[in-house]
Formats: sequence, C-alpha cells, structure tokens
Amino acid sequence: MRPIHLAAVLAMLPLSAPSAQPTRDTSPWWAHIKVLASDTYEGRLTGSPGYLKAAGYVADQFKAAGLQPGGDAGSYLQQVKFEVETVDAAHSTVALVEHGEARPLAVGPDVILGARDTQPAAIQAPLVFIGYGLHLPEAGYDDFAGQDLKGKVVVVLGGGPSTLSAAMKSHASSYAFPRALEAAGAVGVIRLQNPKAMDIPWPRLMALSSQPGMRLAEPALQNYHRPIFSATLNPDKAEALFAGSGHSFAELLALADAHKALPRFALIPSIKAVVASETHAAVSPNVVGVLPGSDPKLKAQYVVVSAHLDHLGVGEPIKGDRVYHGAMDNASGVASLIETAKAFYAKGLKPRRSLVFVAVCGEEKGLLGSLAFAEHPTVPKAAIVADINMDEFLPLFPLKHLLILGEGESTLGAEAHAAAVAQGYDTVPDPAPDRNIFVRSDQYSFIKTGVPSIALKFQGLPGSPEEQIEKDWNTFRYHSPQDDLTQPVDLAAADAFDAFLGKLVIQVADADARPVWNRDSFFKRFDKTGAASAP
Repeated sequence: MRPIHLAAVLAMLPLSAPSAQPTRDTSPWWAHIKVLASDTYEGRLTGSPGYLKAAGYVADQFKAAGLQPGGDAGSYLQQVKFEVETVDAAHSTVALVEHGEARPLAVGPDVILGARDTQPAAIQAPLVFIGYGLHLPEAGYDDFAGQDLKGKVVVVLGGGPSTLSAAMKSHASSYAFPRALEAAGAVGVIRLQNPKAMDIPWPRLMALSSQPGMRLAEPALQNYHRPIFSATLNPDKAEALFAGSGHSFAELLALADAHKALPRFALIPSIKAVVASETHAAVSPNVVGVLPGSDPKLKAQYVVVSAHLDHLGVGEPIKGDRVYHGAMDNASGVASLIETAKAFYAKGLKPRRSLVFVAVCGEEKGLLGSLAFAEHPTVPKAAIVADINMDEFLPLFPLKHLLILGEGESTLGAEAHAAAVAQGYDTVPDPAPDRNIFVRSDQYSFIKTGVPSIALKFQGLPGSPEEQIEKDWNTFRYHSPQDDLTQPVDLAAADAFDAFLGKLVIQVADADARPVWNRDSFFKRFDKTGAASAP
C-alpha cells in the first residue's frame, strides 16, 4: 500500500475537539485521572508505594500505546536515586538574637525550615538583607556585588526589578542563587515571600512543611556541597527582622510591588537555630516510552514530551481529607501524555523524528526526576532537540488563550504560537512573572542542558472570570487534598488541548530544521554545542 504522507493526515484531523461533549464516564483523558488521583494511589509521593503503583500504571499505558520501552535494561522505568531529608520541627528551634536577648520564632507558625538541602545541626550568624538575591552580572544586575557575606545568613525578598525579564529573574532565583551563595561563603538563607505573589496561604504552607524533602543522590546535581541553613519566614513576622535598620518590610514590599531595585544592608538581629533532621536513601523511577521516528536521518533526533507523575502523598488533613490527590497537578498532564501517544498509535502516525514520552518523578521535590533524565537520558543526550512539558495546565474553562512559557526564547516557542493561531487560539504573556513559574516545572531541567523547551497552560485574560477561576483554584485547591476528583473540569477543553498538543508535537517532530534558541535569548548560553542556537 502506498504510504500516506503525514502532512496529509494532519490536514484531515479536526482543528478542535469533537462536537460531542465528553462526560466523566466517557472521557478517556479523565479515566486516567480517575485512576491516578484516587485514594488507592495515596497522592503519588515520589518513592512511595502509591507512586510505584502509578508508575506501573503509566508503563502499562505506554505499552498499550505502542511505545517501546525507554528506561533501564529494556524496561519502561529509569530508576533515580535520592537522599530524603526529614526535619523534626518539634525538636528544632529558631530565634532572633539582639543585644544578647533571644526572641524565639515558632517553627511552623512563624518560620518554616527547608528540607531539600542538607541543614546544619546548629547555626548562629549575622543577618544581611541583599534585596532580591539575584546574581546576573552579565545582565548588569547583581545583588551579591560588593557584599561581605562570609559566615552570614542572607535575607532575600521574592521578585525582581522591571529591567530584567521574567525568565531571567526566575533563572537567577533558582539556578544562579545557590551557586552565588556558596561562592560568597554565606552559611544560609532566609526567604521572604511577597504576599501578592504567594500561590497558597501560609497555613497550608505550614501543613506542607511536615513533608520530607529530597535531593538527588549524585553530588554533582545537588544545589550545595556543604550544609546551608534554609528557612522561609511568615510575612506577618517579617517586620521584626528590620527593626532598627532604618528600613521596614512595608517599605521593601512597596518597592518590590513596583519592581524597583531594593537596598542592601546589614540587619540588627542575628539568627540562632538548632535543626533536628534525619536522612535516608530512596529510589523512584521515571517512566519512559519511545516512538521511533520514520525518517532515515531525523529518527536519530528526539523530541521529548514530558509531565510529572508525582504529587505530595498523604499529609496534614484539610477538610477531613489527608490524601493530596494531585488531579490537575499533575495527573492531568500525564493523562495527556498517554492520550497523545494513543492517538498517534490509533492513527498509525509516525513522525520523522523520534518521540520520547517521559512521566517524571520528584517534580514536587525540586524538578529532580526531570533533572536526572535531562542530565542522564536513556537516549543520546546530544540528540534531544526539544522538550514540550505539561504541568497543571488547568482545563477549568474553554480553551481560548494559551500561556506558552518560553515562547519568546526559541523557535520552538514560535512554532507553538503558530500552531495555536492555526487552531483558533491566541497566546498571552505571563501575567504573574514574580511567581517564577517559568522555572518551576520540568521544562527548566532540559533548558539547563541547552534544549529549547516550553510549557503549556490555559490562561484567562486580566480581569476576566477565567482569571478569577484560576486564582481561586490556586487559593483553595493547589497543593491541597481538594485537587481531587470532585472539582469541576471542562472535559471538552481538555480534549481540545490534547488535539492542539498532538498537532504541535507532530509539527516539531516533522520540521526540516530542529528548534534553536533565539539570538537574544538569555538561555542560549546553556547550549554548549551550538547545534541548538541561532547564529
């Protein structure tokens, strides 16, 4: 039989979801969420029995979709090694010390101790406020410049000046910060959150703080190479840090809200803390399936389609529920992975480039599973040409506007924009750049290895009912047990998104040229080969 050209097949596909409205009983996409977000899977905490069961389910679905095993030793699983750290809040203490007098801060209500990195058993050190804590000397901005930070704990406020792009601020606060902190000889950090940029209220952050933190067991992929004190202070308690300094927290918040530069100055109190913690090892898998390409040359290149499988497990109860189900965050993205692969299989579609479908672990612990895969992929590292990521894309209302994180950074973003317009959607800029969502999901792990990458989300326009729906979801459901199977979801919109995703994936995989970074992209620097960079 004469082969049908893939472009012709695409031309015959509908540009949007079918007119028949799916129900929760008929939607294949929702069927996966019903499984993964059920009580049986216990919130899919990385390394837990519930997560391992979920990984088995996804592996079975990848096999049913005709994907080849892309994990270790001919399996669908890539095992990732972790160090797990648990902070014992009840036996830990924190105090501000001024003129020899200690003023205790209650661990939990007043201050949360970090568990992702190794904490020192005890610390007493001066405090210094260094503004946003952004280290971007190549962009003409450096909060570390001229500061004597050796032996000190720095205090930073989330945000950044308007002279820096959202992507650059996000990169500086996540990737550059620990390196600059360690190089400066500082011994710790206290983070202050701007209440206007907080996704969830403090009481829920406090409840979540009882969970263990994780880091990759490989030292080269850890943030720090020595113990670093790490804490987040309740904004309601932040004013105490600035007493006698000539500045106030209210003044600094006003500057941050206006995206202006912040002053840097020594604080009067010092910090004294005792951190009780314990560490153990764990192993948990990424799930990897491969659809080989059809072009004799291009099949040696790989387009990654990713979503995180893990969530928060079982924790402090909210409204009587202790299971943090993670239906939208991110069983939804994994369901789209599965359904996209199954749609290709059902239609017999074989793109020119190979596709790698990856459901990663450890996203909620700091993008760890995707970092492990991006640094040590199960396909040739230099052959990965793009990553398209789904995380909490939130089909809570009809799909009209898409937020494409990374749209302006590479030709991949331009392709995604063109695909959206062709299917009747428009794209909008990040409405809340201070939330740093550009670096808060798994596409960022691939970006740091030089791979042009994007993430896709539904977006409401400023002041619209859809924007309020998303805000309410973040306030009441994000990282809570109420991200469950009872919440209202627009199934037709989810199907429309999956149709868009499938066309975009094929468009990227079939293009003559691989995606490249834009000439002016800050992230072009991560491409060490030049193969993914525009001239």
